[in-house]
Amino acid sequence: MHSTTFKPPIPYYYYNHAPSLKFHSIFLHNNNPRLIRPHLIFPPIHLTISSSTTTSAALNGSSLHPKTPAVKPIDVATLGNLCVDIVLSVPQLPPPDADRRKAYMDRLSASPPDKKYWEAGGNCNVTIAAARLGLQCTAIGHVGNEVYGKFLLDVLRNEGIGMVGMNEDNEDESLSASSYETLLCWVLVDQLQRHGFCSRADFSKEPAFSWLSRLSVPVKAAIKQSKILFCNGYGFDELSPAVIASAVKYAVEVGTSVFFDPGPRGKSLSAGTPEEQGALNLLLRMSDVLLLTSDEAESLTRIRNPILAGQELLKQGVQTKWVIVKMGPKGSILITKSGISCAPAFKVKVMDTVGCGDSFVAAIAYGFIHDMPMVNTLAIANAVGAATAMGCGAGRNVATLDKVIELVEASNLNEDEKFWNEVFDETLGVQEITALSKLAINGSDGQLNCVPLQKVVLELLPKLKSAELERRVPC
Repeated sequence: MHSTTFKPPIPYYYYNHAPSLKFHSIFLHNNNPRLIRPHLIFPPIHLTISSSTTTSAALNGSSLHPKTPAVKPIDVATLGNLCVDIVLSVPQLPPPDADRRKAYMDRLSASPPDKKYWEAGGNCNVTIAAARLGLQCTAIGHVGNEVYGKFLLDVLRNEGIGMVGMNEDNEDESLSASSYETLLCWVLVDQLQRHGFCSRADFSKEPAFSWLSRLSVPVKAAIKQSKILFCNGYGFDELSPAVIASAVKYAVEVGTSVFFDPGPRGKSLSAGTPEEQGALNLLLRMSDVLLLTSDEAESLTRIRNPILAGQELLKQGVQTKWVIVKMGPKGSILITKSGISCAPAFKVKVMDTVGCGDSFVAAIAYGFIHDMPMVNTLAIANAVGAATAMGCGAGRNVATLDKVIELVEASNLNEDEKFWNEVFDETLGVQEITALSKLAINGSDGQLNCVPLQKVVLELLPKLKSAELERRVPC
């Protein structure tokens, strides 16, 4: 065998709902082992962008939003973490030993499995769930010039999601062709429905796309024209801490809200290289919205109570407005400096939890953009996450709008009074606690403000049905 190097593709970018999009194949019928520069997949959109650099005010938390903010046509842009999931049933999960796991993955990779096992993964889950709620979405990341890259782009295009490619017009002879290929994640499910995950990023000390060293003009344009830039911990598997930090600083500078979900990588990043720790600290301080599980919040703060952990993250933050703690089947909590909102989860038959957290993020973005009451935002996020859990897998299998509407209309909450009482026992210092309840009558009892589920349902359904109608109307 011999390694082949080639120049990475020139940037590709498209935006959904453009009137004259013409799809071009990214595959070149060329026997030369070095790929020539492909045509643009979609014609570029001409955007203007400021050349100013990040100011000291951005890092010190001063007001960064312009007095007359420009219209931002993109609701949510995601940074990196674009991959193709290959979901396979296996007799047993791969062994824990790294060398044996690598050999196991290499055997799987030797011949591509049937396309029916492929699915869009990573941040595609966020953009697909958000687009189905009616948000305008763009994925920022790298995909390669091979069959998996074309598949991923086709899925995004069919869901009405834009794409901005992260590429550099340079050539590094020391890198093999695989360095530019679309990242694959093998999702392995054993006979007990346990999941195992592995990708080439697991077996390298460097990010998968370590050759990316800067933000291109199209990437900056996409960030500037987005209301929200979403980052998660898995982005560090693909992009260098410096590139991620640059994107966050630029988003803050141009008035784009940053959402960050550290995920399981938060723990390893907090004990990682100085560069990883620095980028993680920047994200925790400068994000407008932090989203974590209760375990992740505890690992970052060493505080077990999710509300107290959230309050500590708020205290340490500069830009932070919301800290949201995902409590799985119990529900979710939204913590601000002035109060707390909580909402029990919806009762559903869980088939697969893959993609639930990503779907939840999409709905939080929906509530944030539409300036919805916080308890309403949690309710719709719980519904979207639960709707995803009722299906199998992520990608195109995440929650559909009609399934979300069905769950909201059914209004079947998993209320656990004992659990919530234990959570609130240690939070006597807060100004107000707003709780969603199916049984409660609207009103306050001391610090506790109960909001009836039926009131929230009556407010949510018109918005959801309007979004459903808009998606069904041909463009």
